[in-house]
Amino acid sequence: MLVEERKLDRTVNGECKPAPAPLVSVILICRCEALHIRAALASILAQESPEGGFEIVVADGLSDDGTREALAEIAGADPRVRMIDNPAQLTAAGLNAAIRAAAGQILVRMDAHTRYAPDYLRQCVSVLRSTGADNVGGPWIAQAGNYAGEAIAAAFQSRFAAGGARSHLPHYEGEVDTVYLGCWRKEVFQRFGGFDEALVRNQDDEHNLRIIRGGGRIWQSPKIRSCYHSRTSLKGLFRQYLQYGYWKVQVIRKHGKPASLRHLVPGVFVLTLLLLVLACGLGVAASSLWPATTVPGSVSSRLLTPALAGLVTLVSLYTLALLLASLQTAWRTKWKLLPALPFVFCGYHFGYGIGFLKGVLDFAILKRNASGSMIGLTRESAVENPSARG
Repeated sequence: MLVEERKLDRTVNGECKPAPAPLVSVILICRCEALHIRAALASILAQESPEGGFEIVVADGLSDDGTREALAEIAGADPRVRMIDNPAQLTAAGLNAAIRAAAGQILVRMDAHTRYAPDYLRQCVSVLRSTGADNVGGPWIAQAGNYAGEAIAAAFQSRFAAGGARSHLPHYEGEVDTVYLGCWRKEVFQRFGGFDEALVRNQDDEHNLRIIRGGGRIWQSPKIRSCYHSRTSLKGLFRQYLQYGYWKVQVIRKHGKPASLRHLVPGVFVLTLLLLVLACGLGVAASSLWPATTVPGSVSSRLLTPALAGLVTLVSLYTLALLLASLQTAWRTKWKLLPALPFVFCGYHFGYGIGFLKGVLDFAILKRNASGSMIGLTRESAVENPSARG
C-alpha cells in the first residue's frame, strides 16, 4: 500500500498546492575517526539528493585525534554539515542528540565505516513512503580488505554465524525484527522514545524491539544498498561479539524475554560446554580419590562416563557443523578463505556466548555495573592494525 506523505497547504488565494517534501537529516555518530571522517562525509555529500534536500548532523564524542578539526573544516565549506557534541561518548547518547538537533522530518542513520550506493538516501525515503513501515533499511552486507577481514565478512552472511537473521540475507525483502542502520520519520521517536542510553551495545536492536512490541513495523529492502566494513582481525571480531552478547542480556532483562531464540543459543552452547568440562574434571578428581576398583559404582564412574560422552558428542557435532558451514561459505565466496573460516565462526559463537554469560553474571546474578572492557571501543585502530587505514 502506497503511503502518501505529502500534505496540501492552502495559499492566500485559496488554491491548494503540494507542501514541500520533508527535508532529510542524516545522523552520524563518530569518535576518533580522523582516518575515515573526510572520506565518509565526502561519500555522503555526493549522494543523489532526495526531494527536499538533506543535511548531515554529526555527533562527535569529543574526539582528540583531529576528527573535530576535520569536521569544522568540512562544515565551514558546506552548510549541509553540522557538528554537535556528544559528551557522553556513547552511541545511544549521540544518536539522541543528533535526532534532537535534526531539522528534517525523515532521519537516516549513516556510519563512517560503511560504503553506500549513490541512491542510498533516495531509496530510503522511497521505501519508507511506499511501505508505511516505522523503520526501513537495507540488508547488512559486510566486506573488508585483508585476508582475515574477508573471512569475517564471508562468515557474516552465513546462517551459521547469523543464526538465520533475515537482516543478513542480501536479497530478502519484507518485515524483519531489526535492520541495519535505519530510516525513520521523526515522529517515530515521539511515539516509541529515543535510544536507550543505558546500553553501550544493541541500542538499535532494543529500539526496533520496542517499535515492534508497540505495534510498529520494521522493513528491509535490497533496493537500499550499502557495505559495512567488518573487523579485520580475529581479536577485533571476538571483542566486538563479546560486547554484543554481554549487552544483549540487558535488552532481554528490560523486555522480559528475547526478541528471538537465536539470541540465547550461543550462551546456552558455551554454558553446556563448560558444565560438561567441569563434570569431567570432577569425575577425574573423584576417580583419583575413590577408584572404581575399590568402590564399585562410585561417583566417579557415574559422573565421568555420561559427562565425557556428552562432551564428545557436543564437540563432535559442533566440529561437523563448523566444517560444513566453512565448506559452504568458501564455496559461496572464495576457497582460499577455507582455512580461516572455522576460527572465524568460533570467534562469532564463543565471543557472543562468553559475553552473554558474563552479562548474566554481572547484571542478573551479581547486580553490578558493566566493566571497562565491555564499554570501550572494539574497532581496531590504525596503530593496532595498519590495514584499518583509509
